[in-house]
Amino acid sequence: MDPTTSIKKRDAVATRAAILAAARQRFLSESYDSVGLRDIAGDARVDVALISRYFGGKEGLFRDVLSHDDKPDLFREPRTIAEVPGFLAQLVVEDGSDDRQLRMEMFIIMLRSASSPKAGQVIRDLVHLDVLGPLTELIGGDQAELRANMLLAILMGIGVLSTIMMVDNFGGTSTDRDECIERFRCLFEAALTC
Repeated sequence: MDPTTSIKKRDAVATRAAILAAARQRFLSESYDSVGLRDIAGDARVDVALISRYFGGKEGLFRDVLSHDDKPDLFREPRTIAEVPGFLAQLVVEDGSDDRQLRMEMFIIMLRSASSPKAGQVIRDLVHLDVLGPLTELIGGDQAELRANMLLAILMGIGVLSTIMMVDNFGGTSTDRDECIERFRCLFEAALTC
């Protein structure tokens, strides 16, 4: 293998990562419509043309910022509807602070930019693809989409409480943790069956 090829490839990966990191920080503090590609390029110390090259433009970059997740198929893990309440309860209680912080930052980015027609469509597409679609499919039957929406609303409320408002007493001791998991399981089960 030609050594110059691997160096260029490594630079491309690093450049793409720098652009994503700069964009994430910008979208975290400003709305989609307020963020300029030149600002992101300046923060990443790259030529603005590279954003179009790697992401196809601002909309593609925004999509990649929201899609950049270590667990893209998280809501496809439960295989049956019976597993959903326990899976969601486990997710809430055992969610590591780093994972939770990243998800809440993504939530803030979505809230900050949801009023933009372009960003709003990207957000709706991704939420449906990554969360509501898998849950709706798994739930099946009458009102599956409505019930999936209700589960997401509960999850988001818990996420806001624990991350933004810092109300988090969901898993101190192992006994407390087990009690919280069972109570959340019951809550999610009720949301599915009522």
